[in-house]
Amino acid sequence: MTTDSTHVAITGAAGFIGSRVVHELQHRQPDWTITAVDNFYRGDVRTIGDVEVEHLDIRHRDRLEDALDGADVVLHLAAISGVDDCQENQDRAYEVNVQGTDNVAWFCRKTGAAMTFPFSMAVLGDPSEFPITVDHPRDPMNWYGETKYMGERSIERFADGSFPAHLFMISNLYGSHQLDGRTISKATVINFFLGRALAGETVTVYEPGTQARNYVHVRDVARAFVESAEKLVTDRDDGETGATRYTVASDEDYGVQYIGELVQELAAEELDRDVDVELVENPRAGSETLVEEFPVDTSRTQADLGWSPEETVEGTIREALRRDGA
Repeated sequence: MTTDSTHVAITGAAGFIGSRVVHELQHRQPDWTITAVDNFYRGDVRTIGDVEVEHLDIRHRDRLEDALDGADVVLHLAAISGVDDCQENQDRAYEVNVQGTDNVAWFCRKTGAAMTFPFSMAVLGDPSEFPITVDHPRDPMNWYGETKYMGERSIERFADGSFPAHLFMISNLYGSHQLDGRTISKATVINFFLGRALAGETVTVYEPGTQARNYVHVRDVARAFVESAEKLVTDRDDGETGATRYTVASDEDYGVQYIGELVQELAAEELDRDVDVELVENPRAGSETLVEEFPVDTSRTQADLGWSPEETVEGTIREALRRDGA
């Protein structure tokens, strides 16, 4: 059960998801103690409500353990998350995504703190069966996926017999969220298309355009982390250990050209603006998933955590066009 003395730590708290997780926790569990840390490599949020984000690099294990001291649950979101960033900075990606994750998991093994760890569906490569489940075989096509797969396996080993862990396989993020009047966003596929349309620029779609993705809103993802934290407190109190995998996804899986054309259609409706959509050469050819469908089974997540997505792609695009295109 949750208690007033519960202490939750969030790594990567200044980032796109992490900052929203802190916000959701503050509103859902106002009596919990929250520790928020980040090295500000990409995220630049410094305060979230009354929580200060402490500067910390998870590669420095001694400092990390001092910062996490007393935590009952660690929501470990710190990562080098971009495919291109990981490819261009492979040493840093390995140190953060693999060694840094090991540092967090080792802390949890020593203290019994519970842990939640997200990883992308990039670990799957090109799936051959649908719907996607957490039990699908791993076959990463890029270094980002490789590093997250190594983190997943490491946590499974550390958690066995020592602490409860949730491993979140998250589909493609989209959307934005508000913190203290500021919009927090990230250049994911849908957000990129929206940005181009709002700037009056051509929406460029990588060939072949039929490659499908499953899409989940950042606000829905943040709620999943809160649901996870609440369950892990109970699991930890009950002496449970070991890792459980969950998919965090929606029932919306579209080809990228369809998304581009949806932005085009809604920009015409909401802004009376003509937006061009153009297929362009794919710079990631050979290193990204090109399947034409991407349904995901989230039944375990809904059954165990009581979570289901609430946001929709069309609703989010309309909301952004109305808000930012006025």
